[in-house]
Amino acid sequence: MKAADQIRPSSRRGASGAWNRLKPVRDDPLETYGLPSKGELRLNDLKTQEVYYNRIVERYMKFCASTTNSDDLDAQFASLSLESASTSILSNSSSSATTSGSPPADSTPLPTIPTLRNSNPSSSELPLILSSLRKLREAITATARRDHFAQRAYIFNIHAALLCKTWESYSPALLSLLHVIHIKTPLSPAELHEYVGYKILDQACRQGDFHGAYETKLRYGYVDRRVELVLTALVRDNWVVFWKMKRAVDGYQRRIMEFAEQNMRVHALKCLGRGYMRADRVYVERTADRKWVDLKKDGVGWELMDGDKVIIKRPKGG
Repeated sequence: MKAADQIRPSSRRGASGAWNRLKPVRDDPLETYGLPSKGELRLNDLKTQEVYYNRIVERYMKFCASTTNSDDLDAQFASLSLESASTSILSNSSSSATTSGSPPADSTPLPTIPTLRNSNPSSSELPLILSSLRKLREAITATARRDHFAQRAYIFNIHAALLCKTWESYSPALLSLLHVIHIKTPLSPAELHEYVGYKILDQACRQGDFHGAYETKLRYGYVDRRVELVLTALVRDNWVVFWKMKRAVDGYQRRIMEFAEQNMRVHALKCLGRGYMRADRVYVERTADRKWVDLKKDGVGWELMDGDKVIIKRPKGG
């Protein structure tokens, strides 16, 4: 046997081919930084904040451009919401229009991580954008910035969060914009009018704080016919005016009004139940501002007969 044949192979093994073929992990620029409240210090640099903000805006614009039409974009924004237990609007066990499981006016869900109702991968962009805005907002607060950049960043935060109906994101930004940044870097009269209107609607529609809403209105000398009609409709439980104003206001204000529409809808259906034995389906849909199919999904126990007649309650047997 030759000497070369007696040499044993080396016990050292080379790198596996499978490992060599793996591509390096690419970090998401928006996930590079953590929360300043958890100890992240890199975002305390003012220039880094501006670069990070530009990345957020760029990602947001790409997300909006990726949708095929405005309806799809609206659906993407509407899909971002806090999961809560589904409740019935009306019970079907009583002949009167008593409610079953309807949430009280002050039952605001606790802040949790937003989740998506659909599994579209592109939809994960919105939670990422909102969480990135929170990081930026915390960094601006930590560095006590009240300049024009802070003003623009908070305005962008408010608009994006309003479309997502995520009050955990727009509420702190709105309060800081009006009570902190505006004192150092004043908003224009048109901008001040816009964001004071958001605060008034948020106090009335989401928080149910009518006293605070009117106090804010008087403090800023705010005058807006549509917002004033919304306040009046809420105070008087006037669903006709409320639905009309919901169609008249802009998209940002409409999203805030949606916080109050469930209670207004329950009240309207209660009134129908007390005053009618039966009604036309179209009239019920117009009163509730909701299609009959959706009302049934919400738990309305009334019956539909002949396709266009709603049996609200039947006469008691003699």
